[in-house]
Amino acid sequence: MELAYIPSPSSGVLYLGPVPLRGYAFSILAGLFVALWIVDRRWVARGGQKGTAWDIAFWAVPFGLVGGRLYHVITDYQLYFGEGRNWVDALKIWEGGLGIWGAVALGAVGAWIGCRRRGIALPPYADALAPALALAQAIGRWGNWFNQELYGRETDLPWALHITSTEGGRVPGYYHPTFLYESLWCVGVALLVIWADRRFKLGHGRAFALYVAAYCAGRFWIEYMRVDEAREILGLRLNNWTAMIVFVLAVVYFVVSAKLRPGRETVVEPVTAAGGTAAGPADGSTGGDETPDAAGNGSGSGAAEPKRAGKDGKADSPEAKGKTGPKKPGAGAKADASPKGDASPKADDGAADEDAAEPGDAKTEDAKDTGAGAADSGDVRSKDGAGSAKKG
Repeated sequence: MELAYIPSPSSGVLYLGPVPLRGYAFSILAGLFVALWIVDRRWVARGGQKGTAWDIAFWAVPFGLVGGRLYHVITDYQLYFGEGRNWVDALKIWEGGLGIWGAVALGAVGAWIGCRRRGIALPPYADALAPALALAQAIGRWGNWFNQELYGRETDLPWALHITSTEGGRVPGYYHPTFLYESLWCVGVALLVIWADRRFKLGHGRAFALYVAAYCAGRFWIEYMRVDEAREILGLRLNNWTAMIVFVLAVVYFVVSAKLRPGRETVVEPVTAAGGTAAGPADGSTGGDETPDAAGNGSGSGAAEPKRAGKDGKADSPEAKGKTGPKKPGAGAKADASPKGDASPKADDGAADEDAAEPGDAKTEDAKDTGAGAADSGDVRSKDGAGSAKKG
């Protein structure tokens, strides 16, 4: 007597008018969008810029899809090549067949490219991605339910999956819903990584390593239950061997990384951490002169150059900074004329003062010559002033 079971959909395709909406593709896309939303929030919480996760995904997602399909086709090539097979089916990704191992491996290459273009390191981004990727797998696994694939051995448990399709050599019956087991396992992995990351402040790729190790542990026993056709090595399915090898590598990386680089990165995206932008130095300086005027104007010209002519041109005057008129060289002319004994102010002196003030217009010339030019002109006018004094 059938008490309970998980029914399979009568069709894996829903038509919206003339447009087919395949359940497998919808599950994969839903998982991707959820993962990107989560990793964006985690990246910002780590100190990164909002939107960086989406920019990197522009590279990682296509690479991951290609890698996942390549792994599936290479490891199960008998399904697409050989007598009675059509190699064109290898391109029909919407019909199912994505290997997570290839997707993660080639997706990491795409993520590395995206990270380099943004000027950030891959390990902290991988840590932010880890639980999001696990949840994406949990959602994506429901695509196997739509296609009535990847189920386990026969069972009479109340949560057995009822397979009704006979396509591809399937035998209708009740089987272990291994797709559901893996989906629930991935949810648990995501929660484990989130907890461990908060509790131990995992960094330098260790949160991602924890995700990989935990997923492989579950994938091993779930893969062992499956009955679909697969290549075997020494009595074990290929994916079982892959899970064991990747598990060991992840654990080794976790341990070695913890010894070499304990703690967590304090800066994950330098531009944001420094509070600046890519257009200028991270410390907020403009790269010009260190004087307040140079910093304020954003360049080293104007105030900094006249100071080098300060010995004889009095470059510390307001004129050197290009703000107000110069000190009238007339005062200097009187000082030069004083040894002649004519120190009293005269009309001619006033004229000399007025005449000497004209070089103040030198501020319209190149800032490099302003201070020295004003000083030289002042000396010339001082001599003229002394001449006028003699005539007087």
